[in-house]
Amino acid sequence: MSRLTTTAGAPVADNQNSETAGLRGPLLMQDYQLLEKLAHQNRERIPERTVHAKGWGAFGTFTVTHDITRHTRASIFGAVGKTTPMLARFSTVAGEAGAADHERDVRGFALKFYTDEGNWDLVGNNSPVFFIRDPLKFPDFIHTQKRHPRSNLRSNTAMWDFWSLVPESLHQVTILMSDRGLPQDPTRMNGYGSHTYSLWNAKGERVWVKFHFKTQQGHAHFTNAEGNAMIARSREGYQEALFGGIEAGRFPRWTLKIQIMSEAEAQQTAFDPFDLTKVWPHADFPLHEVGYFELNRNADNYFAQIEQAAFSPSNKVPGIGFSPDKMLQARVFSYADAHRYRLGTHYEALPVNQPRCPVHHYHKDGAMNFVGPQTGAVDAYYEPNSVGGVTQDPSVAEPALPVSGATGRHAHAQQIDDYAQPRALHDKVLNAEQRARLYANTAASMAGVPQQIIDRALAHYDTISPAYGAGIRAALAAAN
Repeated sequence: MSRLTTTAGAPVADNQNSETAGLRGPLLMQDYQLLEKLAHQNRERIPERTVHAKGWGAFGTFTVTHDITRHTRASIFGAVGKTTPMLARFSTVAGEAGAADHERDVRGFALKFYTDEGNWDLVGNNSPVFFIRDPLKFPDFIHTQKRHPRSNLRSNTAMWDFWSLVPESLHQVTILMSDRGLPQDPTRMNGYGSHTYSLWNAKGERVWVKFHFKTQQGHAHFTNAEGNAMIARSREGYQEALFGGIEAGRFPRWTLKIQIMSEAEAQQTAFDPFDLTKVWPHADFPLHEVGYFELNRNADNYFAQIEQAAFSPSNKVPGIGFSPDKMLQARVFSYADAHRYRLGTHYEALPVNQPRCPVHHYHKDGAMNFVGPQTGAVDAYYEPNSVGGVTQDPSVAEPALPVSGATGRHAHAQQIDDYAQPRALHDKVLNAEQRARLYANTAASMAGVPQQIIDRALAHYDTISPAYGAGIRAALAAAN
């Protein structure tokens, strides 16, 4: 059996009794073991994520089943049958780290692929769209999902005040209030990259893409009442389902499919293909299968491997790129910056975040730098240099993003229709029973909201579809 030691490696003779001056004390300052344990306990917690604080994750493998090398040079997709180790973390958006799992909320769907050309992170949700299209609104939106500064309670009024003033949110709100707003567990929901990304091939040719991860377990959802019953039984239902299923050998899988749009097609769509509040019609841009991932290993230590896991869209690899999506452009900065604050300057040197390929850079010093120089030569601490330090590789240069027009604070394309896509979802996708639950869930979330805000929201729903507005009104009347 191994010996207990201090953090400095010294063996511990007695871990049951503090050192005292005499049989009954007082304690001695020289008891470095006691001081170390108390000091570490005071520092066991790190700031929780501002958003997506409550999460569940596991490790697995991504496998390529279809060839897309004509679209991308990304090594992860380099050959049919190729496998890549990965990590997935699912989460709620609004709840704190101690929130209950079965609450109606958007679910985060974050994936880290440890490719042989660096880590590729895809940070998405279980929804193909989002509440807003411009990142300038993001802090304000998140404020409405968190606690009121005076009451310290969640505020339905704040949520509906914002949503009713920002009609671009109605597509996401419709999805949130539908059955898919409350999946039974993480394995019974889809994941989406949500943003528009790009793929580029060895010739430097680009296409725009949307990433879809389709659950192979089938969709399953709870009503609000069923979700509340689950919470009454356990606040950790998602963790129990994911961890317990993998421990029992039930390994969940998701199929990766992509939608593809050429640069020429992007100039001709009736909608902005880089607008995060919009989907691409499948009839015009069908899904193409790429591969699947399987989760088959639980973390050995939740804190070290899931809580400290850091996902950011800034982690991309040659062959995968960004797009003019405003929200994506902002998240490229904000996600990595959140990790530097929460975990520290060298968060990507933590084992769970480390790439599985060689790493060379000129970042220097800073708190908790435990890896030292990674420049290829001891005298190379700047670049360019003539002392043998690592150098750039022009062969992995990404094609330039198309840019047009002058710089400035431009609104999105004028005459944006924020009602057509939620209308199609309500009228053509949801059946009568699903619409009834949508109305009831929406009405329930309006509890305590001032009537003038409800009326403002209902006016938007009437514009989407008169039946939509009437259904919510009937549900509100039934609730009262």
